[in-house]
Amino acid sequence: MIRVERVCTVCGRSISRRRKWGPDGESVEHCSDACRRQGLSQKDRRTEQVIIDLLQRRAPDATICPSEAARAVADGEEWRMEMERVRRAARRLHRAGRIQITQKGQVVSPDRAKGPIRLRLRGVGMQV
Repeated sequence: MIRVERVCTVCGRSISRRRKWGPDGESVEHCSDACRRQGLSQKDRRTEQVIIDLLQRRAPDATICPSEAARAVADGEEWRMEMERVRRAARRLHRAGRIQITQKGQVVSPDRAKGPIRLRLRGVGMQV
């Protein structure tokens, strides 16, 4: 049996299979009720684009801190309030194969990344 990895469309985290889903588990798109309620907004899509734009303006092997994207998205608001939105966008972009998430220079899985992370365009440096 081939196991297909399910990924939440909102936060980009892996979804583990649950027995209660029964045979219809393939239609599950969200990891939680909170993600289902929240959905993807225009601001979420804009955040993804900000991350890509910041990375494309840098050297090919350069990285950015997620806080740089949060500051760009904040629009005069407190940028720290945007950090979780940026991390969710980074996980979605990583899953889509557009960027890599690194810690201490090594590419890490978005599900295992805890603490400070850096973002870089895919295809640069070490692969997972």
